[in-house]
Amino acid sequence: MTQSKEKLWTASFISICVANFMLFFAFYLLLPILPLYLIENFQASKSLVGIILSSYTIAALLIRPMAGFLLDMFQRRPIYLLAYFLFSLCFIGYPLANFLNFFLSLRIVHGLCFGMVSTASNSFVIDIMPSSRRGEGLGYFGIANNLAMSIGPMISLFLHDYSSYQMIFFTSIASSLIGFVVVLTVKAKKTTIPTIKKYKEAIVLDRFFLIKGTHAGICLTLMGIPYGMLTTFIAIYGKEIGMYSGMGIFFTLMAIGLIFSRFFAGRMVDRGHLLKVITVGTIVCTVSIFVLPALKDLFLLQQNFSMILFYVVAVFLGLGYGMLFPAYNTLFVNLAPHNRRATASSTFLTTWDVGIGLGLIIGGKLGDTHGGLSLSFLTGGLIAFSSLVYFIKITAPHYKKNTIIT
Repeated sequence: MTQSKEKLWTASFISICVANFMLFFAFYLLLPILPLYLIENFQASKSLVGIILSSYTIAALLIRPMAGFLLDMFQRRPIYLLAYFLFSLCFIGYPLANFLNFFLSLRIVHGLCFGMVSTASNSFVIDIMPSSRRGEGLGYFGIANNLAMSIGPMISLFLHDYSSYQMIFFTSIASSLIGFVVVLTVKAKKTTIPTIKKYKEAIVLDRFFLIKGTHAGICLTLMGIPYGMLTTFIAIYGKEIGMYSGMGIFFTLMAIGLIFSRFFAGRMVDRGHLLKVITVGTIVCTVSIFVLPALKDLFLLQQNFSMILFYVVAVFLGLGYGMLFPAYNTLFVNLAPHNRRATASSTFLTTWDVGIGLGLIIGGKLGDTHGGLSLSFLTGGLIAFSSLVYFIKITAPHYKKNTIIT
């Protein structure tokens, strides 16, 4: 069949996109306010905030290899439904978390559930879409995440200013439960499951982690570090440089950039330009990240120009990372045979989570030093540049030699 005849927008694909939006809307409602919540209610330091919030990411990355193995071994739909339900239940704990140990435990459990549901959704959606439109389909699937990112933080910070943390928590509970109802309507053909004998012969490291994706994983981890710094500390950094309002706009503009990139990045990947998309996306991200630390001094000299530049950076960060997400996702899938897609998706998400977790810890530690968050973002820019060099010199040649497109 030709690409034009293979239908992408089926009822199940639309439903899983809606469910993905509701899941990430609940996620992004909490993301920008949790650092503020910990500082304002528990008087936590930036370093402690980074450690507590990174526990979520660490838990997610620890469960992903097992999640990928289970999703390759059993039918994906029931695992996806169970993981989504447990993820939704965890939101109920936030209004009840009145002391740090409880909050830390909740973040760990929630991270485990997030690691499972995100791996499951990323694998399950591939079963729903035609392989010839995989890059495009993953791009559109990611738009649901981007829409949530554009709306969630803006509503969250608005509720923070004009309502209460409890209202934010209750809104996230409602969003995730609505998403679970929607996801019940998603259907897919049953996948072929390898025999138990084959699994007994193959239960080695490569069953839990795609070894061929190691080089790509290193690059993605390096790009995840500054992203983790951005999403967690940008609201605090805005206050440090003198921007006491409008931080929700940063996330909205970043999401607009992400969404815009999805309309061309996925199609470019499907047309054979995967490596070029990753290279250009990494360059755009690196340059944008380097601009952030310069804003602290520039804001003292040219306040209006600095504010405009701050928001322009948000758009370009969205464009850059929006190009990277579907391209790297496709890259990992193309390195794996059909029955290893879940493991490939798990490896993609695990290496990303490692970067996010390191970004939270490094960003928090450097943020508590004399250099502040400006030093954090400067370090993030250098790390992103190292990812670019590694990709061009090592990862791209390795991919050309080992790609398997199924």
